[in-house]
This record gives sequence, structure tokens and C-alpha cells, in this order.
Amino acid sequence: MAALRQTQSVETKHKLSNTLRNWLPILHSSLSDLGEAMAPFVEANPVVEVESGYEENFESKIPRKLISRAVSNSRTEQIEALTIQHRTLYEVLDEQLEAPLFPTPISQEISYYVVANLDEFGFYEGNTEEFCQNHAIDEAFFEKTRLRFAHVEPVGIGAKDLAECFLFQLDSSEISDGAYSLAVAIINDMQAIHSYAKEEYFSEVMHVLGTFKNPPNIEYQEKSAQIVPDLMIYFDADENIEVKLNDAYYPTINIDTNYAVEHEFISQKIKEAKSLVDALDMRKATLYKVGLMIVEYQYEFFTGGQIMPLTLKTLADEFGHNPSTISRAIANKYIACDRGTFAMKEFFTTAIDEDVSNAAIKEYLISLVKAESREKPLSDMKLLALIEEKFKVKMVRRTIAKYRKQLNIAGSSERKKLYKLNTST
Repeated sequence: MAALRQTQSVETKHKLSNTLRNWLPILHSSLSDLGEAMAPFVEANPVVEVESGYEENFESKIPRKLISRAVSNSRTEQIEALTIQHRTLYEVLDEQLEAPLFPTPISQEISYYVVANLDEFGFYEGNTEEFCQNHAIDEAFFEKTRLRFAHVEPVGIGAKDLAECFLFQLDSSEISDGAYSLAVAIINDMQAIHSYAKEEYFSEVMHVLGTFKNPPNIEYQEKSAQIVPDLMIYFDADENIEVKLNDAYYPTINIDTNYAVEHEFISQKIKEAKSLVDALDMRKATLYKVGLMIVEYQYEFFTGGQIMPLTLKTLADEFGHNPSTISRAIANKYIACDRGTFAMKEFFTTAIDEDVSNAAIKEYLISLVKAESREKPLSDMKLLALIEEKFKVKMVRRTIAKYRKQLNIAGSSERKKLYKLNTST
């Protein structure tokens, strides 16, 4: 009997592993892409009919004001009317890298180099000296050509820093002749901006500067895709924490088990359809268990605290799987809670040591910047010292700079300029 049970156990485990292997795209896809992941299986199966929770609820996600502007009564055409094909920054720039701004081969080479060496905000950070040596030109000629970006849309792209970016935009702004020279002086001396407060055109200048784009590529920065959370974690009326699957967005699978034709092919398709249902149930059960574990280990976060160190290995041990398997299972999955919507992977941090996580350090970095002096913002070295002191860890300055960029926090000198601008407007 024991041998029989063992045989059945092996068969069950084998069947489960086969199911996992066959339906991995469904288990790994985000909730918003689940229908697309299922499509190949559904299209090849005549006994399956799928009702998408997404389609039933999509219209309710479009603001009524936008729907009322759509010209057609067809829901499909309404949605299409609201869909805009956004061109990338590089597509927009590429159309302008020719005559009359860049009429010669070398001027076009320079323009291509500038565009290829834009940082994440649209500022130029290339090695001008190296380019000039490789192309046998002097730096003055390179700079003269680069400055033509003052006439390229979006204005400000290709500038070396914020001051030059503002000067580019100033030349395209509608500012009075009297205010122009004052604007140039203020842009070149932002640290002493208040010393100009009594000047005649000060208010006009500050109003114009307040309309400038910072950073210059702000209109082309990647828009966040619509995120649909798999789980919702919240406190109920009795202050008990609840973990709930976002069932409303899961598709409903209907299987026609009374198909008109009796054939081995149909029997196989019914079997595959039931496996599809099993795969969806497995997905739900797995993510629900992940949610319960996140609540158990990260309870402090949901009550306003920090994310605590938690490795994927801890979760993998609970499931009896490899950490890489768990990593793929939680990829592109999200949790909605009172503090916002978070990627599941954010709850599984990389530990710097046994007690400190990089997420905790990032949160502390944010708190330091929020509380810093507007007159003397904290440098990366000072932030490093404060973080090392609090967490008793050794780090390097470039790690702080990397975290700062990931959090979209400007450097100390840029923050100081921004603080002064905000105070004056």
C-alpha cells in the first residue's frame, strides 16, 4: 500500500510539473497581459470560450469627460479615438538633424554624437575632446555646432547643464526686451537669485522661468503603463489586515464538455482546457500565498514602517522551489495597498548585510533629502556619511549617486537651484 501511495505521489508530482512547464507563460505574465498569454492556447482549442474581465471593465476606466469627446458611439472606436501614437524623443530629434541647422556632413556627425550622448534627462554628457581628436576638428567648432540645439525641439535638449538649458529656452520664450538681460543674469547666477528681487523686471523673469521645462526631456520621459495589481492588501473595519486576489480581472473560462463531435482530438482539447483552468487556479493560489507571506514578513511596512530584509530564498524555501523560479513567478506582479501600488519584487530586497536592506537605505535617503537645509543641501558624501553612521555599513559614494538617480533626486547643486527657484515663484 505504501508503495502504491508513493507511486501515486510521483505521478501527481510529474503531472504537476508537466502542467507547470506547459503553462509557464500564464504563470509568469502580468495580470494585464494574461489574456495575451492565454491567446495561443485558446485559439487552438475549439471547446474553450473565454470571457475577459478586462474588456468588461475597460470602459469604466476611461474618464467620462474623455468618452464624451469621442465622436463615435461604438465603444471600440471610442477607445481607438483616445489612443495616441507617441513618438519617441529620438524619432523627433532625428527629423531635425539635417539642413538648415546641420547642412554639412561634419555638422550632422556632431549632431548625431550629441544625441547619442544625452543623459537620462536630455543633457549632453559626451567626451567632446575625444570626438574632436577623432574627427580632426577643434572644440570651438564642435561647440558652435552643438549650440544650434537651441533651435531644436524640444528646446533645451543638448544643453550641458540647467543654466544652458534655460538659456536655450529663453531665446524661444516670449519675454520683453527689458526683462531679457535680467533673465540672462539670473540664469547665470541662480545661487544669488534673491539679490535681483528689487529689479524692475524681476516678477516677469520669474514667471517666464517658471514655464521652462526641467529636465528638458520631461515630455518624452517614459509614461508608466497601466498597472493592474494581482493582490490587494488592506485593513478591514476591525483593523484586521486582509489579503485579497483581484479576481475581477481574471478571465472566466467556459469549457464545452458536451461538444457535438465525439473524437479523441476533442477529448484531448477538453483535457487541455481543464489544464488551463488548473494553471489559472495555480497562479491564484501561488500569488495568494506570496501575499500572505509578504504580510507576515513585512507587516511593519503596511502600518507605515520600512520594508525589512527578505530574500527570495526565504520564500523559495517555503514553496520548495528554486529562488529563480520564484523570481520569475513574482515578476511583473503588483500589490495595491494603502501606501500605493508596489511591484512584488520590491518586498524582496537585496540585503547589504544581515540587518540592512537597500530599500531601507533608499527610504532613509529620501527622508534626509526631505529634511535637508534649502540653503545648503546635503552632498553625496554627506549623505554617505549619515547612512553609514545610521546603518553601520560601509558603502561608496557612487552607490549613493546611483540610488539618488533611481529615486529621481537631483544632485545637491541642482537641488539648491531648484529650491531657490521655487521660493521665488
